Amino acid sequence: MRAPDPIAFTLFGLDVMWYGLLIGLGFFIATVICYFRAPRHNIKPDFILDLVIFMVPTAIIGARAYYVIFSWESYAGDWSKIFDTRGGGLAIHGGLIACFIVAYFVCRHHKVNFLNAADLVAPTIALAQSIGRWGNFFNEEAHGGPTDLPWGQIIDGVSYHPTFLYESIWCFLLFWFLLWMDNHHHKFHGQIVCLYGILYSVERFFVEGLRTDSLMFGPLRQAQLFSLTLIIGLGIVYYILQRKSDGAIE
Repeated sequence: MRAPDPIAFTLFGLDVMWYGLLIGLGFFIATVICYFRAPRHNIKPDFILDLVIFMVPTAIIGARAYYVIFSWESYAGDWSKIFDTRGGGLAIHGGLIACFIVAYFVCRHHKVNFLNAADLVAPTIALAQSIGRWGNFFNEEAHGGPTDLPWGQIIDGVSYHPTFLYESIWCFLLFWFLLWMDNHHHKFHGQIVCLYGILYSVERFFVEGLRTDSLMFGPLRQAQLFSLTLIIGLGIVYYILQRKSDGAIE
């Protein structure tokens, strides 16, 4: 499995990268799905459009800031590189943290239940990740160590674990599972988003162990440490919210 040119096309002399194109496509599809599913959560569809206006720049800024913070040695000598995201360098955890924080205040402003909105959005986050991860394929980044498996990603003649593919498949399946849970077994506000955080973190913990370009926190892989924290923390939150709920959501 070899990646083609990372440039999708050139427009007015500007190279449009597959990386950004796929991330944008993931955002767009997630927005469309949330817009049409909003009434199921007693949320006005127009609120989704208002939310996305904030989420797009927030996700990019948060993801970039997180990546730069944990790989500061690569940027300390040339600050201009911080703003160059065209070749990659976005950390999903940073984008998620920033988006959930900003979304909380947007929900408060619009008087929308934050956990209810998070449950609506959570499945589509997984779908957007499934699509966006292919940007790593085109950039030949975020791969694992050498492998003899037939589906290895070939880079400079060497076959590597395509960790982007493992996460893409998991997130795609997670999208359908969360959608099914939301449609048929949604018992309390916060249930779906907690399941998203827990199940994504389980996958990320194991796949991160295969990667060769992990962001580090001292001697530890940052993403694994954060994933463990989320699994435990969201597991506790799930239990508390479940105990406080008084039955299925109407």
